This record gives sequence, C-alpha cells and structure tokens, in this order.
Amino acid sequence: MSLFPVPAFPSVPVAGETDSYPVRRIFCVGRNYADHAKEMGHEPDLEAPFYFTKTPSAICMDPAIPYPPGTQDCHYEMELVVALGAPVFRASREEAAAAVYAYACGLDMTRRDRQQDGKDKRRPWDLGKDFEKSAIIAPLTRAADFGAVAKQRITLTVNGTVKQDATLDQLLHDIPAVIAHLSGYYHLGPGDLIYTGTPAGVGPVAPGDTLRGEIEGLAPLDLTIQPAE
Repeated sequence: MSLFPVPAFPSVPVAGETDSYPVRRIFCVGRNYADHAKEMGHEPDLEAPFYFTKTPSAICMDPAIPYPPGTQDCHYEMELVVALGAPVFRASREEAAAAVYAYACGLDMTRRDRQQDGKDKRRPWDLGKDFEKSAIIAPLTRAADFGAVAKQRITLTVNGTVKQDATLDQLLHDIPAVIAHLSGYYHLGPGDLIYTGTPAGVGPVAPGDTLRGEIEGLAPLDLTIQPAE
C-alpha cells in the first residue's frame, strides 16, 4: 500500500477516438530551427539534435493558465509535438518513422530568465523549462490523418499579431532523425511525447495575452495568460 495517492499520468484527447493518449515522458529538442538558434545567439548545429525534458505534470490542456511563479520573463515557443505509438530502441530512420502515432500543436513555455541563469552558470535548465503547465498541448491527430511532415505552415499569434511563422520542412533535424537519434539513448515507446523545436520569433507573454498556435492539418491551440496566483 502506498503512503499517499499518486496522480495518474495525464492523458491527451485524440481526434476521432474515444480513448485518450496517456503521457509517460516528455522530450524536447533544442534549437531545431536555424533562425531560432541564431536569435538565441547560437550557430545552427547540424551534427546532432540535443534535448531537455519535462515531467508529465507539465502537460496542460487548459484554455487559460496563470503567469508562472519565479520569473519576470516567461516566453512562448510554438512547436510540432510527436506522440509515439510503438517501442523503438536504436532505431533506423524507417523504424523511427513507423513508430509515430500522432501529431499535435504544442507550446513549450519557458522561464527565459531562469534558463539564462542556468546558461550563465553552466547549470541545468530545469527551472527554466520544467514547471507546472509549461507543456501546453492541443488534441492529437493520428499520423495517418495528418500525412507526411513536409511544408505545413506553423504559426503563433499573440493578441492577433503574428509572432512566429515558418514551415515544418525548416526543421534542422527532421522527425525520423530525431526519433532515431533519441532512441540511441532511451527505450522509447507509447506514451512518449517529443516537442520538436520552435521557429524564430519567440518572445514574452504578460497577463491578459491571448495566444493562438496553428499547424496546417492539426487542431489549433488557444491559450490565455491570467494574472499570477
């Protein structure tokens, strides 16, 4: 018997399905668009992707969230999210591509000042990246219904003004490459989400802001930032 009740894994709705997708792990790819790498002061790295993680408790499907604690500079980062549906370990590109179950619009909310603290002191980014309600996600769309990841447009507006605008073919490391590479370090499988990186144009949010993230062919994402609790 447990000393205290443990919350169940969060789950994400799937378009056209009655069952939802339980989330066991969240992996995120850093600087996976060239222009975003440059705006963050880095040269694009074509050698291999790199990652950070968020705990499942970061998943959020709420239409509104409070401005997070411990920051004065919370940023949006619009991303394509990949949901895996089969085990993959040391996978080829073909095996990696076949393991994709679904896709979704997502926001990697970031405490930019806390992330910069970590960079300045050569410490982990956890306080900047992994916090409650920092992995916003819209309902999943099955891969077969979405089709191949190609030149679909990915955009984010804040209060009706376009802030991020790119196409998915601009990913430095495409989806099979990311999954295959990551599977060399983890036994990946159903329940694993991968946030695949954000285009240029990231920036701060403030209480009262309304955000809309869209990727052609996927359910859009709407979010309002409320005052801090």
